[in-house]
Amino acid sequence: MGDGPLAGVRVLELGGIGPGPFAALQLAGMGADVVQLDRLDDVGGPDAAAALMGRGKRSVAVDLRTADGVRLVLGLAAQADIVVEGFRPGTAERLGLGPSECHARNPALVYGRMTGWGQHGPLASSAGHDINYISLTGALHAIGRGGQPPSVPLCLVGDLGGGAMFLVAGVLAALHEAGQTGCGQVVDAAIVDGAAALMQPIYEMVADGQWRDERGTNLLDSGRPWYDVYETRDGRYVSVGAIEDKFYAVFTELLGLTGAVADRGDPAGWPALRERIAQRFAERDRAHWEAVFGGTDACVAPVLSIGEAASHPHLVARQTVVADGSPANLSAAAAPRFGAHPPAAGRGAPRPGEQTREVLDSWLPDTPIEALLDRGVISQWRGPAG
Repeated sequence: MGDGPLAGVRVLELGGIGPGPFAALQLAGMGADVVQLDRLDDVGGPDAAAALMGRGKRSVAVDLRTADGVRLVLGLAAQADIVVEGFRPGTAERLGLGPSECHARNPALVYGRMTGWGQHGPLASSAGHDINYISLTGALHAIGRGGQPPSVPLCLVGDLGGGAMFLVAGVLAALHEAGQTGCGQVVDAAIVDGAAALMQPIYEMVADGQWRDERGTNLLDSGRPWYDVYETRDGRYVSVGAIEDKFYAVFTELLGLTGAVADRGDPAGWPALRERIAQRFAERDRAHWEAVFGGTDACVAPVLSIGEAASHPHLVARQTVVADGSPANLSAAAAPRFGAHPPAAGRGAPRPGEQTREVLDSWLPDTPIEALLDRGVISQWRGPAG
């Protein structure tokens, strides 16, 4: 629907939570026409206007418990380039909306499947969440400080990074191939696979003897004083990532540490060095250190709260995070940026069923919309007045 490199690409989002909708959100941000299916029960609900991860999409409300509803969705799949499905393995098949049914109508369709454990394997039919998937890859074990339990990294490593973004890469690669061959395929995107792929550099460092399989003892896990976070006088924090010698030299100079460059080479002195760094940061507020280090090569940045992010000058300049109406209502701009397509605000999240008529008119113009509405197969959001 929008401008972007995927303009003209149609995406049908069948269902699921978290990573599937997030993947479709990324496709919408690149210009694809993304249609999400919603339940009839959600039309007009109290939270309908605040749909998560719905920005830039259109919504069709349909009852998948009816044969007519399933036929309608198969018709939409026949007009789509990509299907995104996030059910537990076997659910789409039981609904009559699995890959075989969709490919029978649209052989070029890319059918993207988003699960935690994947479509096969001993755990495929088991329930799970982000924290469980990253547990099996070694990722959760590796994240945290020495002598402390693993730290839970939000849902960034599993659901979003290891799941959604690998699904996006997979369906776009398959779409490219379908454009050349006319044959679509199933993309099996499992969070456990993606999280393991993200761990590949760490796996290689372990194999090379450059990484100890013990939290808080390595370069990138707070095991070095120059790659960590430190508290400032006002109870806030700054991050330090002065890995390279030339950046470390700038860091220690601006922090006012004498002799710290020599201390860097002796692991026995790292606890004392860490304490010196901590003491210096604790002497002043975070704003002071922002002024000292801002725009330098010291690799120091303030640790901003979610609410503070939208007002940072760099993010403001790039319009990376936007406060839509209030600091509590943040929205991230589509990423990455494309030189041929200036960033566009795009539409907000749809209310369930808000574009039922609109989508059917454009994708399936011969649909008997009124008859389906009368029989309760589909629903159209009618606005606050009902």
